Amino acid sequence: MELKVFRDTLSTMGSLWETKAELPIETELLIPDYLPQVFKIVKCFVYPVTLQKQVVPGRLTVEGYLRCVVYYQAEEEQSLCQIEQKIPFTRAMDLPEGEHQGYSVMVSGEVEYLNCRAVNQRRVDVRGAYALAAQVCAQSEQEVITALADCGAEQKLIPVNGLRTVANLDKLLTAEEEVPLSGQVQAVIDISGVGQVDEVKVITGKAVVKGRIQVALTYRSQPGYQLETVEQAVPFNQIIDLDSAPEDATAFAEVEMIGCTLTAAAGQEGASTLTVTAMLHLRMVRQVECYVVSDAFSTQYSADVTYKTVTAEQLAETLNRTVEATASGTLPDEGARLIGCLVTLHPLEWVAAEGGGVSLGGRACAHVLCMNSLGEIDCYDKTFDYQLPDVWPGTADQYRAECWPVVVAAQPVISGGEVTVRVSVRVRGLVFRRTKETVVDTIACETALENPEPDVALRICYAAAGENIFDIAKHYHVPPAAMMKLNHLEDLQLAAPARLLVPMTV
Repeated sequence: MELKVFRDTLSTMGSLWETKAELPIETELLIPDYLPQVFKIVKCFVYPVTLQKQVVPGRLTVEGYLRCVVYYQAEEEQSLCQIEQKIPFTRAMDLPEGEHQGYSVMVSGEVEYLNCRAVNQRRVDVRGAYALAAQVCAQSEQEVITALADCGAEQKLIPVNGLRTVANLDKLLTAEEEVPLSGQVQAVIDISGVGQVDEVKVITGKAVVKGRIQVALTYRSQPGYQLETVEQAVPFNQIIDLDSAPEDATAFAEVEMIGCTLTAAAGQEGASTLTVTAMLHLRMVRQVECYVVSDAFSTQYSADVTYKTVTAEQLAETLNRTVEATASGTLPDEGARLIGCLVTLHPLEWVAAEGGGVSLGGRACAHVLCMNSLGEIDCYDKTFDYQLPDVWPGTADQYRAECWPVVVAAQPVISGGEVTVRVSVRVRGLVFRRTKETVVDTIACETALENPEPDVALRICYAAAGENIFDIAKHYHVPPAAMMKLNHLEDLQLAAPARLLVPMTV
């Protein structure tokens, strides 16, 4: 008699790799003639923009650019000005070899160091380094044993829940909208945006994503350091082709503004057009369940069994949280006058939660722009931490997150030489939980069992609480169902110590 082995494929998660690369920052920014000359460098920022992520066996290639933004004070009328430059990069990072059917890649990073100086009144030199970090999760289709038959095979089945990735897309989009301005724009100081996805609809072969980007434009309408801010919603509507999208799939979309330009309308005073460039992140997963043989033996043969570990992933949480945080400190100049505030966020990290479990949190820095008592513009940096209220059981190595934090509000207040910045950070994304299960890899039944005591029909086993009937039956090579019937048991797991009868002949 031949043992029948039934197999199926299960979507499992392979290794979770983290890799880093250093990007050198070496550039010169030329100040155009329509902007005033440099008197003092106030602050320099570097923001990463990822355009392409390509994974081939053994290598990850990331393409994009670094936005280098420099704020400076002009020679005349204490004007605050801004210039920026894109620094393109292509970086290849080594990954372990392996055959996989798909990858999920999250790219982040932070500035390691940055030096900015004015070479002359029209040239600014920036030198530094940026630490680019990538997290790569590989998806594989693994063959598993789902059932056994004949040869007296007995099996323990466990459910393994996994995810099948339907869509994992990052797509550039552009959108335009007119914005009314009360006065003429002399200099744009900052353009920030918060994306809002209002609807994700999946139809046959397509996904429709609708939403808007709330753009905040900060500018000067006259010489000096007094700033004005106007907000404008820029709607978008994207249709994305999908090969297959089942109705029971979970769809998630987030939009991240990576650039924006302001163009004055010809012949229309006070009317301008905002052109937004954003990255649409679309994730679509489908929950799948498969019963897998986790242990097996034979009542007729000495079974040769090998085991393997499969890593499955489940969707633990769809995040849409807004947390409040505060940055505060003493100003070196008590007479400083507030101009504005910018906030930069560092990548999210897993942190230990009070009372056990893990949570998501991150570091941030509030950059407070002030006019000091000497008539110079200074930037005071105040760091702070923020943490989500969600707590997940387990340890950090059991989870991974694809999240996009963004600052939705920053309100600075100066009082008595102290500055306090109240910051609202919104975090949207997906949290995945990784579980590892030991299952049967191969089983062979070749050598027939010999009964050394054929006259013994019944044995007595003294079992402890917590023991499993399947494991006891495996030791004696008897069917678990027969043991449960003889001992009038309904549950395989023993809740208390028990004196069990073991039938040696069935």
